[in-house]
Amino acid sequence: MNRNTPASRVAFCGVITALSIVLGYVEYLIPFSVGIYGIKLGLANLSVLILLYLTDTKSAFLVHLARILLCGMLFGNGVSILYSLAGGLVSFLCMALLKQWNRLSVVGISICGGVAHNLAQLGAAILLVDELRIAFYLPVLLIAGTLAGFLVGLCSLSVIRAVKKQ
Repeated sequence: MNRNTPASRVAFCGVITALSIVLGYVEYLIPFSVGIYGIKLGLANLSVLILLYLTDTKSAFLVHLARILLCGMLFGNGVSILYSLAGGLVSFLCMALLKQWNRLSVVGISICGGVAHNLAQLGAAILLVDELRIAFYLPVLLIAGTLAGFLVGLCSLSVIRAVKKQ
């Protein structure tokens, strides 16, 4: 099958969307807690990086948006969708721009995306609850975003390399 046909690209994006929803569910089931509410591994964000490198920005964005909305409806609530949209959209913008800049590796872009995600969610939390004292989470969120971004970046790099070999 030719990977460059519209049908194969749609099918590939559909498979990645389904995979990202499954990863979102797995992450929802894992009781990952370090004492700070909201810190997650970001497994579902593998799809963003993989699609940014294997398809185009538009496909990556649409799959990312679909994943955020579907996971929010399936495993979360209205507030979690707002936080996920804030973090996801800022993170995506950051990663897409950095990929075009072409100076960072997949892992570096993933780290920047993880940090941007946490900063955007913190900003959304400050706005939604109208409480600036929430900003004390910032150092922990920066560390968490860096570590999660590093792990997601390594996994994404492995998948990207494997797919490009075939």
